[in-house]
Amino acid sequence: MACSENGFFDKFGGKYVAEVLRRPLDELEVAFGEAMADESFLAELSEIQRDYIGRETPLLFAKTATEILGGAQIYIKLEGLANTGAHKINNAIGQCLLAKRMGKKRIIAETGAGQHGVATAAACAKLGLDCTVYMGEVDVRRQQPNVAAMELYGAKVHSVTSGSRTLKDAVNEAMRDWAANPDTTHYVLGSALGPAPFPDIVRTFQGVIGREVKRQSEERNLDVAALIACVGGGSNSIGFFSPFIDSDSPRLIGVEAGGVGPGVGENASRMTGNAGRDGIMQGYKSRFLLDDDGQALPTRSISAGLDYCGIGPQLAALGMSGRIEFTSALDSEALDAVKFFAKNEGVLFALESAHAGAEAIRLAPTLPKNKAIIVNMSGRGDKDVFITSPVFRPAEWLSFLHAEIDRLEGNKDIHDAERMG
Repeated sequence: MACSENGFFDKFGGKYVAEVLRRPLDELEVAFGEAMADESFLAELSEIQRDYIGRETPLLFAKTATEILGGAQIYIKLEGLANTGAHKINNAIGQCLLAKRMGKKRIIAETGAGQHGVATAAACAKLGLDCTVYMGEVDVRRQQPNVAAMELYGAKVHSVTSGSRTLKDAVNEAMRDWAANPDTTHYVLGSALGPAPFPDIVRTFQGVIGREVKRQSEERNLDVAALIACVGGGSNSIGFFSPFIDSDSPRLIGVEAGGVGPGVGENASRMTGNAGRDGIMQGYKSRFLLDDDGQALPTRSISAGLDYCGIGPQLAALGMSGRIEFTSALDSEALDAVKFFAKNEGVLFALESAHAGAEAIRLAPTLPKNKAIIVNMSGRGDKDVFITSPVFRPAEWLSFLHAEIDRLEGNKDIHDAERMG
């Protein structure tokens, strides 16, 4: 099931959109197929991946963590070292390059944790494209460093105030924009979901992660027992897993957001909880957290990138077939993983990626020492300072914020006095 069949992965996927979007989706599918068969396009993409993104990213042996935990050797795929700080740039560059080939001059995107927005804004700056990013008001508030970065790259950031004001609502607004401006605009969807052909496109551009991991692990003669990745919509995980999907091994483990508990509104567990059900939303069929009326349930996660109510259709199909094992990690476990890998390996996991790190901490001691597990660190934790600092050092963080307010208000008084002469 490496690719879809007519846009479907078993019963999931499809193209459930209004007629106004069917034409641009069909055009995109044709253009993508032609581009992937064009050696000049692939050569340009490869050059940008090398010189701009910084590929390939390292595969780090977590020696101290392995010794502390015992059991399997732990390796970390350092996608956080890619330009812009996360895996999202792989897909953003690919789609922006494709859009430019199609003659589109305006790019729109949605973002949750902000990393896809940052990546898309950076890709647009690099390739000379206009960029607009839709981001839920809740996420704008808790991911201000990424909002600032998007604006530095020249993007216009629209704060979405409808619905739950998170990623789901940002996707809705981006889809509306695209429906209104299909001739001039390309929608760079950030995860491996949405209507066909987006799941195939995103997996293809993110597949560079898995191809590198396969080559790197073979060069080191690793006996890989499991690959572990966090799963929100699923772009990092499906790219990480993609070269291994049609094989029986290694184990593929996706880690969802367990939030603060098992109740409705306390997590974002579509595959592991009790509230996930089949449904159609935002142009595709998959597993969603839905109420009895088919409306999206509220979600919760300390990580802004994992609190989406749905999951990519290919991941849903692979989960239902058993090829991917799904588990979850609580907010507290993710925070513990951030501290563990920072202290023992000098690697600062993003909160999303730390969910995968938490599973590695649980799994490694249960496996033999001659086995290896590979964790996809899909992003760096720099962006999470506004979330983690109040947890790890609350008194110091509060003091810092008060001092910053005093400083800014003091500067305002000085500037006001200068203007008044």
